[in-house]
Amino acid sequence: MRTKIKDILLSEKTDYAVNIKGWVRSFRNNQFIALNDGSCMASIQAVIGLDTDEAIVKKITNGACLSIDGVVKASLGKGQKVEVVAEKVTILGECDPEQFPLQLKNRPSLEYLREIAHLRFRTNTFGAVFRVRHTLAYAIHKFFNDRGFVYLHTPIITASDAEGAGEMFRVSTLPADNPPKNEDGSINYTEDFFGRCTNLTVSGQLEAELGAMALSDVYTFGPTFRAENSNTARHLAEFWMIEPEVAFNDIVDNMNLAEDFIKYVIKYAMDNNREDLEFLSQRLAEEEKQKPMNERSEMGLMEKLEFVVNNSFERITYTDAINILLDSPAYKKKKFQYEVKWGIDLQSEHERYLVEKHFKKPVIVTGYPKDIKAFYMRMNDDGKTVAAMDILAPGIGEIVGGSQREERLDMLTRRMEEMHIPTEEMYWYLDTRRFGACPHAGFGLGFERLVLFVSGMTNIRDVIPFPRTPKNAEF
Repeated sequence: MRTKIKDILLSEKTDYAVNIKGWVRSFRNNQFIALNDGSCMASIQAVIGLDTDEAIVKKITNGACLSIDGVVKASLGKGQKVEVVAEKVTILGECDPEQFPLQLKNRPSLEYLREIAHLRFRTNTFGAVFRVRHTLAYAIHKFFNDRGFVYLHTPIITASDAEGAGEMFRVSTLPADNPPKNEDGSINYTEDFFGRCTNLTVSGQLEAELGAMALSDVYTFGPTFRAENSNTARHLAEFWMIEPEVAFNDIVDNMNLAEDFIKYVIKYAMDNNREDLEFLSQRLAEEEKQKPMNERSEMGLMEKLEFVVNNSFERITYTDAINILLDSPAYKKKKFQYEVKWGIDLQSEHERYLVEKHFKKPVIVTGYPKDIKAFYMRMNDDGKTVAAMDILAPGIGEIVGGSQREERLDMLTRRMEEMHIPTEEMYWYLDTRRFGACPHAGFGLGFERLVLFVSGMTNIRDVIPFPRTPKNAEF
């Protein structure tokens, strides 16, 4: 029975038999094997005898997969407390070093590793990133489960556009080369599989609201899709979203829940992935040294995470945020790339200024202009702003977006008409306002944005196993 390397290193017990399996990270002097099985950052040293069959020794190369039976012994080598003295070595999978594209000693670039995403898991960096990703996913479910939320699976295929953006992937079984047409030349979707035009979802929020109207506290955590032709370090065509919806919550309750949630999952990762995060912190520090002084981050990764966990989030209105930006030295010295005026959608540089320079803590901005927010957000009494909220974090800007939802049927209908959203097709959503409406609120968090923040990686393509971006759908 295989023993995980992590368990051997944690126990530090000696003089017992084990079987370990993993991949060779290095092989020195035809005797010392560094074996890693992905259970932790560290490899374990396995020592083979000088009398080991030469045919086997030749096959112990970087990348090869081995099974080793042996005895755990105290190690005399530096940097390790135990090692495995091998009694039997079995080659499970050979690896030709001349053809193996992953030569770890050369520290391949992240750009190159994206091209071989099927193998990049074997590097220390990506092993750490995806262990952190796993822990964060578990922490999300634990947070909501421990608070009595119901995990709701919302549809991946939908006929509605929750954001009203129109940038959706179409789902169809109609022949692409000759689809049936209406008299006006448009495609006749009544002959399609679902009998109507359908797409991959951009959000589970609207369906989650339906669940909240009966179950009170629900959350979704699933894949979402945006057909946005954007090739930036912050955009993906396929990503995962966490979206709680809570009946009877107002905007203040929503802010409290989101702040508690962010702090909880980050602390959970810090408590359970300390080794991985410290490695990623060192990696980020080395990366920062390559940047010009004026572009370097003021905080290291661990410092940034502690900063979020240990500070109460500042809460300000959008109007206050605009006034702070207009009065800032950065604005007066024309250091902002984008304009600042009431009514704009805050850019990342504005958000980061508020967090990193002005307040020096995470910030929740509320009361955004209605014209830059979605139709479902509750109108404030001023008629100009909505009960929206964004949480801004250091180094990344917006990390959570949410709102109190508009529960008043007349206000919601009017807003949908203003934004040209067909009320007839959305009858099911409006029914929740007709039959037993109540105040409710929720928010959305892009999971990859969270992993990006916690891991310290700088490109969102490096925190999802197989990124989907324009012109890229490999693996």
